[in-house]
Amino acid sequence: MSHDRYTAVRRVLWAVLFANLAVISVKVWIGVRSGSLAILGDAAHSGIDALNNVVGLAAVRAAAVPPDEEHPYGHAKFELLGALAVVAFLSITCFELVSAAIGQLLSNSVPPRLEPLTFAVLAGTMVVNVIVAWTEDREGKRLNSVILSADARHTGADVLVTASVLGGLFLVTRGWAAADAWLGILVAVLIARSGWQILTRTVPALVDTAAVEAVRIHTFVAGVPGVRDVTDVRSRGDLKGAAFVEITIEVDGGRTVEEGHHVADAVERKLVDDAGFAAAVVHVEPWPEGSGGLRANPG
Repeated sequence: MSHDRYTAVRRVLWAVLFANLAVISVKVWIGVRSGSLAILGDAAHSGIDALNNVVGLAAVRAAAVPPDEEHPYGHAKFELLGALAVVAFLSITCFELVSAAIGQLLSNSVPPRLEPLTFAVLAGTMVVNVIVAWTEDREGKRLNSVILSADARHTGADVLVTASVLGGLFLVTRGWAAADAWLGILVAVLIARSGWQILTRTVPALVDTAAVEAVRIHTFVAGVPGVRDVTDVRSRGDLKGAAFVEITIEVDGGRTVEEGHHVADAVERKLVDDAGFAAAVVHVEPWPEGSGGLRANPG
């Protein structure tokens, strides 16, 4: 991963952080003005968005550190840890939403003081969050940033929370006091779904699931002149970000060490330049005559 990529990710996170801080301030102000616990809860949820941005900035900063002796494959997984932190915050948000909704259903709370300004301000913050979520999702795909994509989902969840608050408050004005609570539970389910989607992307990379099926790499490398067989294939990471591969190839036993090295270099270039791996380690072994190897392009 290039340093420019991390710089671009940090730039997006800083812009989103300032936008979230502005949204929080407005929601707290209108929440205190109206006396609505739902709006104050929405402000707290936006506060988690801002905290996610801070965690993301720290994670991306750590991930941008070049490889060293203790981390020869780099620090890219710190970005994945940041995405898991977002999942943790989403889980807390779900719990708080469900708890608040149940508490509201079991008690006879005093309705908030609602006015047109309340709905206008909340609608405005929702529009801001829609723009932020769309921008983060677009930049997350362009930069292949897990943390941006994860945070975009959380910001999108914040849009749903604000929409539920708006819908609930509107129904409250129409006499259905429990509307806000039931919508809060529905939003909690949607947030949980977003968290699950983040987990399905980050966990495989954290536990070193193969980046590419071994048989595909086997077939891909078999076409390199000089390769007789491929006996061992291991890969990990994400081809769109930083994926690594380690393979063992067999070449004719009569070749010199220099010739075998040239074949290994050709395999490495093919894996990096054509297959998209960040780095490739190629081990060379002599091919035993008469074996049932690939016999492909002896070169």
